[in-house]
Amino acid sequence: MKRILYIEDDYDIGLVTKEYLREKGFSIEWLQSGEGAVEVVKDFDLVILDVMLPGLDGFTVGQRLKQEAPEVPILMLSARTAVDDKLQGLKFADDYLTKPFHPRELAARVEVLLRRFGLPSVSTITLKHIKVILEENRIIDVRTGGEVILTGKQYQIFMYLLRHPNQILTKEQIYEAVWGNPYFEGDKNTLMVHIRYLREKLELDPGSPEIIETIRGIGYRVKQ
Repeated sequence: MKRILYIEDDYDIGLVTKEYLREKGFSIEWLQSGEGAVEVVKDFDLVILDVMLPGLDGFTVGQRLKQEAPEVPILMLSARTAVDDKLQGLKFADDYLTKPFHPRELAARVEVLLRRFGLPSVSTITLKHIKVILEENRIIDVRTGGEVILTGKQYQIFMYLLRHPNQILTKEQIYEAVWGNPYFEGDKNTLMVHIRYLREKLELDPGSPEIIETIRGIGYRVKQ
């Protein structure tokens, strides 16, 4: 059962939406403000987040959630229909739905995000000489049996690529998903440095990578 963190301060909307998603088979934790959300976000598979909240607004809460757990997709809800508001939300959110909405459309968007972000339904992934044990968050070099130790950002980048097998991901997509901040041209070097160090740990020949491919002028891809 997929777990959803639902943050909505409107009681009537929250109650109807919560019950509908429960009927669809989801486990729902409903908060009426963003307080405490950052501390628990990693326990969930997806976040549904309203923009208008008491205290910190949804944009601020969402940025903090994405910084804490870039692997958890965020679906923003808002009565604001201006393009600038949508663009602000989509700097960190993975989808944006305007109010009023039909619960069926919300559930459909949730399903799409979960499919897009979901890791394969297997316990391990093997790439060349590398075995990724998903349930244990461990990466093993099968030649030696030794564990490959990654930094937090290296691991987040690699997991993000694994969630999108065979898909070419732009530098902007990867940076904003992992760092949780808008991408600027100067951030390209930050990402490239992390990719270089990641390849040094994963590839047999970092100069001719076979696991993390460079797609010139676009970004990167992991082929499975």
